[in-house]
Amino acid sequence: MKKKNRKPRLCLVSSSGGHWEQLQKLEPLIKKYDGFMVTEKTQFEAPLAKYFMLQTDLKDKLMPIKMLWNAFYSLIIWIKERPDFVITTGTMVAYPFYLLAVLFKKKFVFIETFGRANMPTVAGKKMEKHSDLFIVQWESQKKHYKKAVYGGCLY
Repeated sequence: MKKKNRKPRLCLVSSSGGHWEQLQKLEPLIKKYDGFMVTEKTQFEAPLAKYFMLQTDLKDKLMPIKMLWNAFYSLIIWIKERPDFVITTGTMVAYPFYLLAVLFKKKFVFIETFGRANMPTVAGKKMEKHSDLFIVQWESQKKHYKKAVYGGCLY
């Protein structure tokens, strides 16, 4: 049961690198509402992140095991934090949170990466279906997605 005056709880999640750089631009939302940030554990510091997932990609031989662990850890985070919104710039580390948002009927916002002006991403194609808001950072990206709205650049 929701408390009447409770601020919306936000989960901002993305992989490391450029996706994370873009997601960090949304930190004011965490301050305005209530929420937390999730990224991958890498050699680089990420002081805005509250939680760190295992880093993986499709070429990683241990990817299935890491994704299973990340899915389990995502569920623990979900139960602890109880977000109302999941906002992501992608990719694989965000997938378990996307599935949880769909399962628990929470709002899901996908922001397509700035790095792909002329072609869709695999994450975007997969997550568009259940997104409540699907934002692209280039006008040219709109032609690749049915639900896309142009939101401008995060940088």
